[in-house]
Amino acid sequence: MNFTHKFSIAALSFLLLAGGISAQQAKKKTAAPVKAKTSQKAAATSPGAAGGLPLDPEVLKGTLPNGLTYYIRKNGEPKNRAVLYLVTKAGSVLENDDQQGLAHFTEHMAFNGTRDFPKNDLVNYLQKSGIKFGADLNAYTSFDETVYQLPVPTDSVKVFQNGFNILANWAAYQTFDPKEINDERGVVLEEERAGGKNAEERLRNQTLPVLLNSSRYAQRLPIGKEDILKTFKPEAITSFYHDWYRPDLQAVIAVGDFDPAQVLSLIKNDFSSLKNPLNEKPRTYYTVPPTTGTVVKIATDKEFPYTLAEIIVKHPETIIKTPADYMQSIRIQLFNAMLNDRLNELLQKANPPFLYGQSAYGAFTGRQDAFTTLAVAKPGELETAIKAAVAETERVRQFGFTLTELERAKQNALLGVDNAYKERDKTQSAFFVGQYQQNFLTGGATPGVSFAYNYYINNIGKITLAELNAMAAKFVSDQNRVIIVEAPDKDKDKLPTEAALLTWIADAGKGLKPYIDYTTDKPLLDKLPAAGKTVSTQVDSLIGTTTLMLSNGVKVILKPTQFKNDQILINGYAFGGTSLASDQDYTSAGMAADIISGSGIAGFTQAELDKKLSGKNVRVSPYISDVAQGISASASPRDFETAMQLIYLYFTQPRKDQNIWDSNISQTKSVLATRNLDPGSIFSDTVSSTLSKHNIRGMVVTPELLAGANLDKAYAFYQDRFADASSFVFTLVGNFTVDQIKPYLEAYLGGLPATNKKETYKVLDVNPPGGQLTKIVNKGIGDKSTVELVYSGTYDYNEDNNVQMDALEAIMQIKLDERLREKDGKVYSPGVKASYKKIPDGRYSFTVYFECAPANVDSLVAETIDEISKIKQNGALPSDIQKFAVTEARSTQVQLKENIFWAGYLGSSSQNSQDPDAILKHVGDLDKVTPQSTKDAANKYLSGNNLIKFILLPEKK
Repeated sequence: MNFTHKFSIAALSFLLLAGGISAQQAKKKTAAPVKAKTSQKAAATSPGAAGGLPLDPEVLKGTLPNGLTYYIRKNGEPKNRAVLYLVTKAGSVLENDDQQGLAHFTEHMAFNGTRDFPKNDLVNYLQKSGIKFGADLNAYTSFDETVYQLPVPTDSVKVFQNGFNILANWAAYQTFDPKEINDERGVVLEEERAGGKNAEERLRNQTLPVLLNSSRYAQRLPIGKEDILKTFKPEAITSFYHDWYRPDLQAVIAVGDFDPAQVLSLIKNDFSSLKNPLNEKPRTYYTVPPTTGTVVKIATDKEFPYTLAEIIVKHPETIIKTPADYMQSIRIQLFNAMLNDRLNELLQKANPPFLYGQSAYGAFTGRQDAFTTLAVAKPGELETAIKAAVAETERVRQFGFTLTELERAKQNALLGVDNAYKERDKTQSAFFVGQYQQNFLTGGATPGVSFAYNYYINNIGKITLAELNAMAAKFVSDQNRVIIVEAPDKDKDKLPTEAALLTWIADAGKGLKPYIDYTTDKPLLDKLPAAGKTVSTQVDSLIGTTTLMLSNGVKVILKPTQFKNDQILINGYAFGGTSLASDQDYTSAGMAADIISGSGIAGFTQAELDKKLSGKNVRVSPYISDVAQGISASASPRDFETAMQLIYLYFTQPRKDQNIWDSNISQTKSVLATRNLDPGSIFSDTVSSTLSKHNIRGMVVTPELLAGANLDKAYAFYQDRFADASSFVFTLVGNFTVDQIKPYLEAYLGGLPATNKKETYKVLDVNPPGGQLTKIVNKGIGDKSTVELVYSGTYDYNEDNNVQMDALEAIMQIKLDERLREKDGKVYSPGVKASYKKIPDGRYSFTVYFECAPANVDSLVAETIDEISKIKQNGALPSDIQKFAVTEARSTQVQLKENIFWAGYLGSSSQNSQDPDAILKHVGDLDKVTPQSTKDAANKYLSGNNLIKFILLPEKK
C-alpha cells in the first residue's frame, strides 16, 4: 500500500506554508531609454573575483537605476515559449497587525484589476492567448516573498511583448477597486477553508508557536486572520502595496526561446519608469531566535490518523556563496543520502520499526537550517519508532559510515550532475527560474550546470570518510532543539511524558553495533539469453516510428528522438491483468507487482540490487493493472543494456521475499487501523465503493481481505502473468538509433519465453451504478464540506468524441471558475475532470468537485447544474471555445517535442488499436468543436440520467 498521507504537520506542513500560499491563478507610458547596470559574464569553471562562486555565464543579470534586478537567459526548451517571473521581496512577515493576510490578498488582487487590465480582463486576455489560469498563470505568497509566474508564447510577438507589461502592471499598477476587493474576500476565505478547518490546521496552530519560538514567523502565516480578511479597509492593503511593491525589492526573471537583447529592451521600457516611494520603509529581515535547550510539544487531534514524532535541531543558516560553502553542500548531500539509505533498509525488515522514517539536514526558515528526524509510528509503537530513527544517526556518530557507502553515494551524486550536464541544452526553462529566484532572494550563488559538473568531477574525490563521519556530531545537539509529537486524541493517555520522551531519545544510542554493508560483485545475469531475431520491420515515416516483430511474438515500437540527450523511455504491456484473478485471489494478485518490484531480482535482495545499480541511470518496475501486466522503465543510453537485463530478469527470475511481504502487510494493517479517523479518507472510501458497486476490485483493501492474502498466491499470479511474452508490445522513445539498440532488443526481449497463450482481459462490471443517487457522509468537526458530482455512462471511444469531451471539460472549468469562484466567491478552486476509456469496455465519467462552506452546498450544486444546463440548451460561447482551442493547440505543440508524451501516446494507440498518425490531425480536429457540438456533447454525457452526488458534511451535533 502506498503511504502518501502528509506525515509531518509541524515541520513539513510548515515548510509547505513557507513555500507559499497560491492564488492559482493601463496603456503603458513609454519611458526614455535608461542605461542599466549589467553584470559581466563570469567564467564557468573558476571562482569569482572576490573569492565567491561565479554567476552562471548563460544568464544576463543587471540592475536598473531604480533598483529593479533582472535575469535574462536564452533557452530553447520548450521551443517558442518563455517563462516570465516577477519576484518581490515582500511577504507576510512585513504585514502590520491590521494587515495580516494582506500580502497574500495583494497577490489575488493582481488578477482583479490593474491599470491596463481592469477587473478580470487579464485572465480573459491570457486564456484567449492559450495560457491556462491556475495551471500556467499562477502566483504564490510566502513569509518573505511574493512570486508571480507567466508562461508566454514567443511566436506571438504581441502576446510575448505584452507579457512584460503584465509583469509591470503587477509590480506597480494594481488598482484595488473596493468592489473587486469585496468580491475577492470570499475567494480568499474559501482558500483558507480549503487549506484548513481540519486536523492539519489545528495541529499546526498548536505546534508552530513552539517550532518557530513565538517569532514573527509564528505570528504571520501567509493566509492571515479570518476576521481581518473579512473586515479590512482598502487603505490597509494599498498601504502594504505602496510600502513593499517597489523596484528596489523586485526582480524580473525571463528565460526562454527569445533574443536576450530584445528582452532587455522590453524590461527597460516597461520597468524603468517605476519609482521607489519617498521615505521608504527599511526592509526588515526577521529571524527565528534560538531555543534555549530542548522544548517539547505534544499535540493531539480527534481526526489525525497517525502518531509521529519530529526532532528538529536548528542551526544558523548557510547561504552557498563560496567554493567552501559549495563543497560543504556536497558533503551534506552525501550525508543525507547515506543516512536515509540506512533508514530505508529498515523498511525491508519483516516487522519494520516505523511506517516511515527520515533524517536530513537542510534549509529551514527564519535564517536557519535544521537537522530534522521524522518517525511515523505504528499504532502503539511510538517508542520503537523514535528509537529506531534516532539510532541510525547515533550509529553514524559512534561508528561512522563505511567506505563502500561513501563510494556509492559519490557515484549517485556524480550521476545526477552528469545527467544535468548532458541535458543542459534540453532543460526546461522553468528549471532555471528557480535558481535565479533564490539568487535574488537570498544571495545564494547560481554558478550554472557547467560549473557544477566540473566542480563535482574535480572535487568530490577529495571528500573523505572522516569528514562525513564527523558531521553527525555537529548536526545533533540538545540545544536549540524542538521535539514535537502529534497523535490522535484517542491515544492521548498512551503518549509519553516529556521526561519519558527525552529518555527514549537518550537511550536510542545505547548498545549499538557498527553497520555492516552487505554487497555482492556477482553479475546481474549469469549467462546471456538465447537471442531471438527480427522477423519483420515496418516504418511509419509520418511520425518517425519503426515497428519490429521479433521471433517470439514480441512487438517493439521504436521512436528515436533528440528531445533529451540522456533519456530512453521503455514501456511494455500485454492484456490480462488482475481481471484474470478470481475474487478470492484478487487481493494477493493486486499486491503481486508491488511485492515483486520491492523484493529484488534473481539472486539479489532489494538492498543488494539497489547497491548494485548505484551510479547507473536506470529504473525498471513491473506492474499489473486491472486489464494488463507490463513494464515501466527508463535508462540513459549508456545504461540501456542494464535496463534490458533487468526487464529480462523480471520476466524470468522474479524474486520472492517473505520479509518484504510481511513488511507490506504490517504497514498496510497499521495504516488501516486509524484510517477511519480522517474525514477525507472516509469520504474517499465512500466514493470508491459506490462507483464500483461495492466490488472489492474498486475499493480500499480491508483487514479481512489482507488476512486472506498470501505471498505464494501473489508470486504464482505474477509468474503466470509474465510467463508468456508473445503478446507483449514494447514502446521505446528517446535518444537512440534503431540499428544501435536492435541487437539488445533481439537478445533480451527476443529471448523472453513465449507460449502463445493469446490471453486477454476479462470484462468485469466494475462500473458506477446507473440512475440518480445521492450519498451524504457526515464526518468531521470542521466547518467544511466536499462535493463531487459524477456523471457516467457508456462511451464510443474515438478521436471525434474524445475532442468533444476534452472541450466540454475545459469549457465547464472556465464557466465554474467564472461563476462559483469569481462571481459568487464561495469556492476557491472548483475542478472538472473528464475521463474516458475503451478498455475493458467503453465508459466515461465526468466529475465536478469543490470544497465549500456546508451552508452553501445546496446552492452551489444548483448553480453547477445550472451552468451545465446552459450549455445543454445553447452550447458553449464561441469565446470559450476559442480559449479551449488555442490552449489545446499550444499544449499539443509542446507535447509533440516531449519523450514522455510519445511514450504514453504510442502505448495507448497500440492498446486502443488506433492509428497513431491521427495525432498529426489533432490540431485540425479542434475546428470540429462548435456551439452545436458542445450542446450535443453536454446533452449526451451530462443528461443527468446517471448522476451520483457525493457530499461530505460535518458530523451532526
